[in-house]
Amino acid sequence: MPANPVTPAPTPDLLSGQLRNLIVATIASTVGFWAWTVIGPLSSRYAADMDLGAGQTSVLVAMPILVGSVARIPVGALTDRYGGRIMFTVILGVTAPLVLLTGIVGRLGNFPFLVVIAFFLGIAGTVFAIGIPFCSAWYDRSRKGFATGVFGAGMVGTAVSAFFTPRLVNAVGYMGAHITIAVVVAAMAVVSWLVLRESPAWSRPTEPVLPKITHAFTLRVTWQLCFLYGVVFGAFVAFSNYLPTYLGNVYDYDATAAGTRTAGFAVAAVIARPIGGTLADKVGPKLVTLLSFAGTVVLAVIVALRPEEERVYGTAFILMALFLGLGTGGVFAWVGRAAPAQDVGTIGGIIAAAGGLGGYFPPLVMGATYDPANRSYFVGLMLLAVFAAIALLLTFTVRNGGRVDSRTGAA
Repeated sequence: MPANPVTPAPTPDLLSGQLRNLIVATIASTVGFWAWTVIGPLSSRYAADMDLGAGQTSVLVAMPILVGSVARIPVGALTDRYGGRIMFTVILGVTAPLVLLTGIVGRLGNFPFLVVIAFFLGIAGTVFAIGIPFCSAWYDRSRKGFATGVFGAGMVGTAVSAFFTPRLVNAVGYMGAHITIAVVVAAMAVVSWLVLRESPAWSRPTEPVLPKITHAFTLRVTWQLCFLYGVVFGAFVAFSNYLPTYLGNVYDYDATAAGTRTAGFAVAAVIARPIGGTLADKVGPKLVTLLSFAGTVVLAVIVALRPEEERVYGTAFILMALFLGLGTGGVFAWVGRAAPAQDVGTIGGIIAAAGGLGGYFPPLVMGATYDPANRSYFVGLMLLAVFAAIALLLTFTVRNGGRVDSRTGAA
C-alpha cells in the first residue's frame, strides 16, 4: 500500500478560523438534533392522547430517524459541492416550520398525518452529514479525529430534547414548546449564514453528485465503516429516542423522570465522543473501536437481564453510553484517514446514513419483541449484544486504524 503524503503544517488562515467554525457548527448540530428527536420525549403523551399501541408508538418515534438517515447521503454529497455554510442554513431553515407543523398536527391528534410530518422532520438529522466534512476541512490530518469528535458532541441535542422538551411543555404548554423550539432552530439558521465560513482548504468539486455517490459505494472501506457506525451510533440514536418508552414500560417512570434519565444517557455519550476522537488520534481508531464494542456487548447482556435496582441498571446504561460515545468518535475518526480527501463528505454522508438507519430499526424491533407480561425487552437487547460482537470482529479487518505519525502523515 502506498505511503500517505506528508501532512502540511496548518496555515495561519486555517488556525484563525478553526475554533469559531467548529463551535458554531457544533451548536448548529445540537439544535438540529433537538428538532430531530423532539417526538421521542413526548411519545407517552401521544400514545395516551391517540390511544396508540407499542408498535404504533415505535413507528412514530422511528419515523424521523428514517429520513434523517437516508437523506444524509445526498446531503453529504451536496455539502462537498456547496459547502457547510449554505447547507447548515438551508437544512435548519427548512426544519423550523416542520417543528411548528409537528406541534399543530400533534395537537389535532391525527396519528397518520403526524407520522407524515415526522417523516419530513427527519431532515433535521442530516446536519451531521454537513458538519463532518465542514469541520474536517478546517483541521490537518493528525487532528481530524479531534475535530469530528468535538463536532459529534452536537448529538447532545438528544439530551437537550429529552430533558427540556417535557419541561417546556409543562412550562409554556404543548404548542408553546413547539413554537419556542422552532424559533431557536430558525435563529440558528440565521447565525449559521452570518458566522460560518468555509475552510481555505475546501474547494468546490466540479464532478456531478451522483457519480461521486456511486464511486463511494464501490469502496470497501465505505461498507466496513457503515456497519461499524450503524451498530455504535445506531444504538445511541435508538436509546436516545426509545429510552423514555423503555423506562416507562419496564420501570414505570413518567415522561419527565424518564426524560431526565435519557438526558443523562445522552450526555454521557456526548462527553465520551470527543474523547474517543482524540484517543483515536493518539492510539488509532481501531483500538478505541474495539474497546467500545467489547463494553457494549457486556453491558447489553446486563441490561437485558432487567436488574431491579436503579443503581444497577442506571449504572449499566451510563456505562453503555460512555462506550457507545467512545465508539462513535473512534469510527468517525477513521473516515478522514481511510477516505480520499475529495470524497470525505460523500463517504461521511453514507456512513452517517448507516448510523441513522442503525437507529431506525431497533425501536421497531424493541416494540415488536416487547414482552408485556414480563415487562421485558430481553430479545431486543440480546440482538444488540450479538450485532456488537459481530462489529467487534469486523473491526480487526479495517485498514488504516493505527496511530498517525504527525511528521509523515502515515498511519
